[in-house]
Amino acid sequence: MRMFKSTFFALLLTFSFAASAFGDAPVSFYFHGSGYGHGVGLSQMGARSMALVGQNSEQILKYYYKDIAIEKFDDSKILRINIGHLLSTAKLSTITKELPLQISQGDLFDQSDVSTLTQADSITFSIIGSTVSPRVSLGKTVQVLPRNKVFTVRWSGTRYLEGPEAVIALAHSGLTHKYRYGQMQVKAVKTPLGYRLEITNSVRLADEYLWGVSEMPSSWPAAALEAQAIASRTYAFSKAGVYRSTCDCDLYGEISDQRFLGYAKEIEKKYGVLWKETVTRTSGLVITHNAKPITAYFFSSSGGKTELAINAWGSARGYTQIVDDPGSLDITLNPRFVAWDREVTQSVVAAAFLLPDVVTLDILSINESGTVAQIQATSSNGTQVRLRGETFRSRTKIPSAWFDLVSVQN
Repeated sequence: MRMFKSTFFALLLTFSFAASAFGDAPVSFYFHGSGYGHGVGLSQMGARSMALVGQNSEQILKYYYKDIAIEKFDDSKILRINIGHLLSTAKLSTITKELPLQISQGDLFDQSDVSTLTQADSITFSIIGSTVSPRVSLGKTVQVLPRNKVFTVRWSGTRYLEGPEAVIALAHSGLTHKYRYGQMQVKAVKTPLGYRLEITNSVRLADEYLWGVSEMPSSWPAAALEAQAIASRTYAFSKAGVYRSTCDCDLYGEISDQRFLGYAKEIEKKYGVLWKETVTRTSGLVITHNAKPITAYFFSSSGGKTELAINAWGSARGYTQIVDDPGSLDITLNPRFVAWDREVTQSVVAAAFLLPDVVTLDILSINESGTVAQIQATSSNGTQVRLRGETFRSRTKIPSAWFDLVSVQN
């Protein structure tokens, strides 16, 4: 899949010379690569491949992580999951109209906190200055509540509010997601853009959170699902209690941590029950290294070998290693990312290097895993900046750091 190094660097020199000779920054850069994601830890496509030939979840995890054990921990802790980031407005509504929401001032943690201001079928939150302004609708009645820094919303059938089970919907950024468990906090947080809404769902790690994690199709083999459930639990466990003020959370509900789909994952047609059963079957199981839970990194697929944390991010993790990952190169299992081609515009490449423009790109070195170790950009003013391949991948949104530069468009 990768071109021979001598051919590649000959082509690269040709592209560099041509761009320099004419003094023009290319309009676009074209890349060819393999794999999807950072490549550190568990390969999801690899787990699927191993499960299909009869390997169990423990065998899968001990193949991809080095010197680990799988132990049982108390995973009943409560996590704050960010489900709305850097928002100006958002709307919460109850799907079961006879079971209204309850909204209270402040950030309430205890079930005994019952300082309910009002009930609502829906609540629209907006930022006004440095505060949150809720507009509450109940039937035909509309009320704007006094502004505050933070509000808590509860609904029936949760640990925080007894009664029949209710499902609520959160709408923002053109999307709507359903939630069943916990409670929500809506907070005004200062950002470089000014004050914005941060919305978190407080849920129990053991079930309420894991039931909603959507990082692997629930139709995949049981052993792969088990490996994912254990890795997801471990990753969340490692982040629990490490509060991040920028998101008012322990974890983001997106792929920067783990994708938290909420109730929609649980009620997936035909397969949702399989994921819930997998979470229950692996209850409490956590991956440890030297008797401590690890940060269980995982990714979709590689270019044929996994990656070390130090190569990807510059910080060593003793439980990451480079191993062969043939499942990622199985065209039947991974048709989209065994090989890929991407065009990246001049503006995106320049922004990745924080340069006004980029005249030439040079891949300086390759890691043992096959990923780009260092890539260098040269601007028309002669400034040169180097990045790790993974940093470049992340900033330009190309699928992986297993890539070659194949051409430019002037």
